[in-house]
Amino acid sequence: MNDVIKPAGFWIRFLGNLLDGVIVSIPLTLIVFLLTGEFNENDPVISILGVIYTVAVPILWSGYTIGKRIVGVRIVKVNGKKLGIGAMLLRVLVAGIVYSLTLGIALIVSLFMVVFRQDKRSLHDLMAGTYVTYAQPDEMEDKHTAAS
Repeated sequence: MNDVIKPAGFWIRFLGNLLDGVIVSIPLTLIVFLLTGEFNENDPVISILGVIYTVAVPILWSGYTIGKRIVGVRIVKVNGKKLGIGAMLLRVLVAGIVYSLTLGIALIVSLFMVVFRQDKRSLHDLMAGTYVTYAQPDEMEDKHTAAS
């Protein structure tokens, strides 16, 4: 991959996901508690809202989630096109199903892929045609404009 792509490795992606988990799940849990009066961190409403956040926010915010923005990485399409609902559903839901059906073995394979592949793409990146990069949106536009 060329220098503009700047793939993000395991630890920075892990930190971004960890920050998303903390920043998003704590307020969601509190909101559900205030609405229902019950404290249940495994509430399906929290899970559904978490999936909506994970799918929608990168589409609306140039590939960033809050955690990814804090650590300076974002999700982009390999072909340079705008990130869309199809790619994000593949990346989040289909990959989640695959990881569950393989009892986490595919997740472990994905972790090794991010660590050892030069392009740092995991199984869910390959399924969705995406990768995680340090490149800012303007850098990506410059790269694709120059290629035209």
